[in-house]
Amino acid sequence: MRAQLMWRTLPSLVLGLLFLSTPVMGSCLDKDQELLRQLQKQADIMQRTSMLLNPYIQSQGLDKDGLKEHCRERPGTFPSKEALQRLSRQELLRALNTMLDHVLHRLMALQQDIPKAQDLETVNRAKQNIRGFKNNIHCMAQLLPGSSERTEPPPIGPGTSPSPTPTPDTFQRRLEGCRFLHGYHRFMHSVGQVFREWAESPSRSRRHSPRRGLWKGARRVPLSRGNKRLLPRGQLPR
Repeated sequence: MRAQLMWRTLPSLVLGLLFLSTPVMGSCLDKDQELLRQLQKQADIMQRTSMLLNPYIQSQGLDKDGLKEHCRERPGTFPSKEALQRLSRQELLRALNTMLDHVLHRLMALQQDIPKAQDLETVNRAKQNIRGFKNNIHCMAQLLPGSSERTEPPPIGPGTSPSPTPTPDTFQRRLEGCRFLHGYHRFMHSVGQVFREWAESPSRSRRHSPRRGLWKGARRVPLSRGNKRLLPRGQLPR
């Protein structure tokens, strides 16, 4: 039991140390490459299902045979990697900021169905991590060319809100929660891959790429580890 507790706590401690190495909330680094490395590391950790999805499945009793398989992202809840790649850098950062605001709102709703204090603490840490990630997004946006320009956020396809209509059925609400968290981890995996592409081609600009609805026609895409070996469909890093 003690070893299991340490294993569940370790990823949060690692992420906490990572955020401690970043500037105080509200302050910004003036080096875009260093900020980009921090964003990559944070996204790589936040994509792990051990941070939110796995503890939620266990706390809600969804770890039984035949139930866990239903915890799959609903198509269109989160934008695909391809949709993120089509955006300019400024558009992507604004879209991420908006999307993570929705995630924070949904996590607050999920807390109502979590009985154990330890699991509540897991959600609270995740919310704190998201806020730190959003702070670095804001800092990165300030370093990009044209950051002072006031532009509208990327268009969002109709009827694809990341917060589904609440249902009075407790079991169905739990399933919707685990599906949302599965999509969130997949989304952060895609975000990390896009940031990695930024680092590999820093001079490449997508500013003139065609702007399309971010969530329109979004669907889950196969995940890869290290952009080399494809993971089985629906499988996320643990």
